[in-house]
Amino acid sequence: MKRLSTSDSHFKTQFASLLANRGNDERRVVEPVRNILDDVRTRGDVALCDYTARFDRLTLTPEQLRISAEEIRSEAARVSSELMDALKLAAKRIEAFHKAQIPQDIDFTDDQGIRLGMRWTALDAVGLYVPGGKAAYPSSVLMNALPAKVAGVKRIAMCVPTPDGVLNPLVLAAAHLCGVDEIYRVGGAQAVGAMAYGTHQIAPVDRIVGPGNAFVAEAKRQVFGHVGIDSIAGPSEVVVVADENNDPRLVAIDLLAQAEHDEQAQSILITTHSAFAEAVGNAVLNELKTLPRSKIASQSWENHGAIIVVKNLDEAADIVNQLAPEHLEILLDEPRLFSENIRHAGAIFMGRYCPEALGDYVGGPNHVLPTSRTARFASGLSVFDFIKRTTSIETNRNGLKAIGPAGVSLAKAEGLDAHALSLSLRLDN
Repeated sequence: MKRLSTSDSHFKTQFASLLANRGNDERRVVEPVRNILDDVRTRGDVALCDYTARFDRLTLTPEQLRISAEEIRSEAARVSSELMDALKLAAKRIEAFHKAQIPQDIDFTDDQGIRLGMRWTALDAVGLYVPGGKAAYPSSVLMNALPAKVAGVKRIAMCVPTPDGVLNPLVLAAAHLCGVDEIYRVGGAQAVGAMAYGTHQIAPVDRIVGPGNAFVAEAKRQVFGHVGIDSIAGPSEVVVVADENNDPRLVAIDLLAQAEHDEQAQSILITTHSAFAEAVGNAVLNELKTLPRSKIASQSWENHGAIIVVKNLDEAADIVNQLAPEHLEILLDEPRLFSENIRHAGAIFMGRYCPEALGDYVGGPNHVLPTSRTARFASGLSVFDFIKRTTSIETNRNGLKAIGPAGVSLAKAEGLDAHALSLSLRLDN
């Protein structure tokens, strides 16, 4: 864990090191993923069955790739009423927040009498990837499927690996709750290839969303352009800005809540108080002694964690904007005032009673967020990822007469004579 202070003469060098890419070496998976995608494109379902047998130790025929409606219902029925109530609460809040995002169409006539418009339409089909390795994330099913449903996407196909043939009841319950019934027991880069290019059993989609390992991320990168994708997600991260009026243990747990995701996750505390920084550091070490995922969290904290002591909150805001974190917790007396200086963050959690974990499950805004400083130019998953814009122009002779001559001049200046004639001939007539 790095300890930095803006008062240190070496701070800029140390901070630059902190900003360095901490992700896995992506180059090692480029060629294997390309081979898998080519194989799926060539052999289709047969390739999917071969990879499922190799990686998930599950022998299937092409007809068995899809999880049946009866399997979905029976597995979902195994979930306790308490967990189903929690899923329903989360789903209700996520759906309500994303419904509020639906944009309005544009339709108006300007001063020249030309009618201009823009309308939004939903994508036809979306592919949802759900991890099935180290852990299962039903919350991610809700976060990815519900915005698509709200946007009006008619078809959602979901791929989830089932190692050794074991289905995850909670994941299937979340899918069932979202109305997703087209689910395939296939994972990895091969699942991405199937959704992008299509096979006999799996029809292609228009956009692929959802988290995954390095192979899944690289597969999404390689199929982009043939289909749309949400993002190339890197390791998770949180920045906590906290003053000395917080409980050091609560801050430590918030940092570890991110560190326990995986070894490459990053947790950073920014504070103006040196003694508080020391107390939080000690609290982290104490919590690691009993945390069930201590091995993962310890490696994350040791290799990528940091505590930064700043002179004032203005410095803190400047550092946050440079980090452009996926998650930002503001544990201050006036969090909203501090947030006004933040330009780059995937999601902001304001106040001492609003930890990032609330947003992971039941807050309402999406937890699929830009990582690895991409919050400088990217946003979290939303309804806008599942709709597209179409503009329109409608005019009569008078409208063309008002603005057409300028178009003729510009077309001639660009040397596009047919463009100019397309306008000028109508003007002459």
